[in-house]
Amino acid sequence: MHHEKEKGVSISAGRIEANPQDVLFKELFSFINAFHTIMHEVKKGNPMLREVTSLQYDILEYMAVEQPLTMSKISDCMGLSMPNASRELRKLTDKGMCERVDDPEDGRKQYITLSPLGLERMSEAFAYMREQFMSRVEGVPEEKLAETAEALKLLQVTFFRPIS
Repeated sequence: MHHEKEKGVSISAGRIEANPQDVLFKELFSFINAFHTIMHEVKKGNPMLREVTSLQYDILEYMAVEQPLTMSKISDCMGLSMPNASRELRKLTDKGMCERVDDPEDGRKQYITLSPLGLERMSEAFAYMREQFMSRVEGVPEEKLAETAEALKLLQVTFFRPIS
């Protein structure tokens, strides 16, 4: 029986089998792609996108979930250069959506947070997305919803965690 292993693919008795890590990799990226497609659909009708660009919305969404943030963290997470991140944050500040706050322990450091208006608008945006989400899960049995919640928790602690 011929058995060869190269780049995660196992060839055994004329069959090609991917190892479990490769199968998981494929499934994870399939999931991520489906997630992005659904999020695009959900965001399409979001009234917030009449006020800000899609990129600005993504920045505001990130701030709504994890704040306060530094300019470098926003830049890194959004895949923007520091000058581009600074420009987008200046536009959001001019629109009254966010504000800069000095670090009380280190005067050289600034944090960016949502302003009261930004909090209000993001609350409205999340309410809209929740409504869209609820229509997607309508009719799904509670048992499946609970299983899905557990699977998402497992993904969170297994894959979507900081690498140290």
